[in-house]
Amino acid sequence: MTHEAARRADEPGSSASGGEPHAGLPGARRPLWRQRGFSIFWAAQTLSVLGDSFALIALPLLVLEATGSVARMGLLTAVGGAASVVAAVFAGAVVDRVDRRRLLIACDLVRMGLYGVIPLVWLFGPQLWLLYAVLPLCEAVGMLFAVGYVTAVRALVGTGQLTEANGRLNATAASAGVLGPLCAGLVAAWSGPAAAVGVDAASFGVSAVCLFFVRFPTRSRTRTETPTATNAPTPTNAPTPTPDEQPGTRTGLWQDLRTGIVFLYGHPVLRSLTVLLFVFSFLTLGLNDLVIYHLKYDLGHDDGTVGTVMAAGALGTIAGALLVARIRRRLGFGATWTCSVAGCGLAFAGLGWASDVPVVAALSAVFLACAAMGGTCSMSLRQEVTPEHLLGRVTSAFWTLHYAAAPVGAAVLTWAAEEQGTAPVALAAGAICVLLAVTALLTPIRRAGRP
Repeated sequence: MTHEAARRADEPGSSASGGEPHAGLPGARRPLWRQRGFSIFWAAQTLSVLGDSFALIALPLLVLEATGSVARMGLLTAVGGAASVVAAVFAGAVVDRVDRRRLLIACDLVRMGLYGVIPLVWLFGPQLWLLYAVLPLCEAVGMLFAVGYVTAVRALVGTGQLTEANGRLNATAASAGVLGPLCAGLVAAWSGPAAAVGVDAASFGVSAVCLFFVRFPTRSRTRTETPTATNAPTPTNAPTPTPDEQPGTRTGLWQDLRTGIVFLYGHPVLRSLTVLLFVFSFLTLGLNDLVIYHLKYDLGHDDGTVGTVMAAGALGTIAGALLVARIRRRLGFGATWTCSVAGCGLAFAGLGWASDVPVVAALSAVFLACAAMGGTCSMSLRQEVTPEHLLGRVTSAFWTLHYAAAPVGAAVLTWAAEEQGTAPVALAAGAICVLLAVTALLTPIRRAGRP
């Protein structure tokens, strides 16, 4: 979840500093819908998310149908999450060294092949070992794609339209996420979860074709000044880049990670966000498994109901993504991010106690709406305040640090739910999320980006 800037940072045509658009980005003054590269990129990601939402439901259902254990579902989530953390250590260095367009296309093609194996093997019977082999690889490749995705958005639209662009990407991805889970639930009910994974594989192929027609602006080989947003906190103790941090200079992977960590530590708001999100991710990575288990075993519903609830929940993501830029302009980053985390906690606390499907769907929508607002805010801030040539490394360091404990959290959360039940576990996790929001009021996040 990113740090917000002030009003002018969110207005089309303005730079993050409130002056001219970022140099080298000729489309920065035009409306997003008139920028061809962004429009194609937008379509590619929407299609990819449409298919990916199939796997979001199908993979846990494959495990649940074979074992009946929410702890085994959580273990698969944890294994995939651990692979993401390991990949995040190196992802920033890779993204900052290679052609972004080729990297994104390659990631899509690799995931298409890996996910495509699952429905073929499942024709001969369930093979759980395959999921534990394929998912970590897909998650690692997905982390490379995600870091490249963050840098690609800024390259396409510039700093002045980042929040708007991120909001639109998240909103349309969520729109696809409404149809995706609904269809995934129906496909899983009719043909089995493995068939739904096959749809996900095909979506990555379509995304790769779309990305082939996107052209990113050439990255500058000279160091640029750090773009800072109006009313956004300046990294007063951020380090001055050393020669090995200059664009075009080759350094070791661990040095690249250290460079990103040093930048995060030097920015008061990013430092606070990283610490708080470390705990938030630990608590929430296993939420999807918890909801599916609650619907299937606690409430006794079928795969179609799971898909319907997930689709209804995705409506919350749409609402949050569409509202975030307007709310941020009015309230500033600090209030928007803090309220978002508190909303996530309250919704999470109620999920385990909800006994009616509509209530579960509504609470899921509230959680995802708040998560979308907080996530869009924090990503936009990181893009705004980070120099272009460091963006991949800073993003990689940020995700590595705040996501490091999430796989363990998913395993612990689902194990506790199997032992103690979903209701007390959800209440405890939600209460801690609310406590995180209160803690944020004692950090520089509170004063960040006030209108």
